[in-house]
Amino acid sequence: MDDLTDDWSGGVAELCAALIRIDTTNRGPGDAVGERVAAEVVAAMLGDEVGVEPAVLESAPRRTNVVARIPGQDPSLGALLVHGHLDVVPAAAADWSVPPFAGEIRDGYVWGRGAVDMKDMCACVLSVVGSWRRRGVAPRRDIVLAFVADEETGGDLGAKWLVEKHPELFDGCAAAIGESGGFSVTVDGVRLYPIGSAERGTMHMRLRATGRAGHASRPNPDNAVVTLVSALARVAAHRWPVQLTPTVREFLTRAGAALDVPVDLDTDDGVDATVARLGRIGVLAAATVRNSTTLTGLTAGSAVNVIPSVAEALLDTRVLPGAPDEVLATVDELLGPGVTRTFITRGDPVQSPFDSEWFDAMTAALLAEDPDAVVLPYCLGGGTDAKAFTALGIPTYGFGPLRLPADPAVYDHRAMAHGVDERVPVDALRFGARVLDHFLRTV
Repeated sequence: MDDLTDDWSGGVAELCAALIRIDTTNRGPGDAVGERVAAEVVAAMLGDEVGVEPAVLESAPRRTNVVARIPGQDPSLGALLVHGHLDVVPAAAADWSVPPFAGEIRDGYVWGRGAVDMKDMCACVLSVVGSWRRRGVAPRRDIVLAFVADEETGGDLGAKWLVEKHPELFDGCAAAIGESGGFSVTVDGVRLYPIGSAERGTMHMRLRATGRAGHASRPNPDNAVVTLVSALARVAAHRWPVQLTPTVREFLTRAGAALDVPVDLDTDDGVDATVARLGRIGVLAAATVRNSTTLTGLTAGSAVNVIPSVAEALLDTRVLPGAPDEVLATVDELLGPGVTRTFITRGDPVQSPFDSEWFDAMTAALLAEDPDAVVLPYCLGGGTDAKAFTALGIPTYGFGPLRLPADPAVYDHRAMAHGVDERVPVDALRFGARVLDHFLRTV
């Protein structure tokens, strides 16, 4: 019997701090050796406290992933996958108020790199499943846990590798939850909780123009730099039209109703005005009402008096669900003749239904802890490991619940991920653990 007087969530902040103290900085292939240490800690917890035998799998030396299955009470139900990454981005200690890997708990916050991306959710999940045996409770359905490597540099050694090499570990998974969703955003006293039900796709491209090398003092109409720069000017000047996916349309409609804000989704100007009127919550939609192309790098030449034969640029392209072919056709038209493109990385968009039992169960879990919550489906502007697991046909959602301070001047959650002085409120962690406990046991 679950003892409701047992404040089992009290240790989640300490667990989050302990994970932060393991430096799992991911600087690229071959340079995230701390992942192995974190994976061993997680695997030991799952064995000692949960009583399951995890699979510990390395895609490369010390690039380690942990997968475990917790049996549910009803084996006829499809399993739920809960995935989180153990790696973090680099942190320059000189810029921080506290050492980024000290895992300090002070002033009501857990401080350190990974506090919100995403050792907070990893700690919440471990706190929840680690409490079940001593509380005498169990989930309705199987829960598959995946703590993975390498998310911060694309997931090739983490989620993507698991999906390609060990798909059997995810047999029977009917849905999945991961990072980036379920956190509160307060606008005019209303607490809105966006749950990630979609993600824009990622297409990172290298653009290349070739021409005739020569001396810069001589006329040369076949100049690779000129060809490329002309193409880049067209790409930079292009204004992508509004393209509302079902998730974004529902997000704007529900937010407008909750905040009593006029919603006009009939024209591009109307959508832009609606996003602006929605304030802090509208910011979450600003990047997802359109596809986008952003130039991020340019390389050509080595001497001022030499026309190079090759000029290259980098293009970050983000694509809404249903739009990849259309976006690529437009990019090709903008580039024109003489410029080729090749993919550096490519991840398809994600679109999962928000009119589903899974979304309803997440909503119910939030309402159980915050009866005034307004829940919205949400499209992420960037991407997560959800892209990898979607390839197995698993609907994926962003659901790492946190109830955050209302005033962004007190705590600005959006500035935390990858930022200086990253931290997460202790009370928010405890809230998140309770919500996840409700969801994972009852869904």
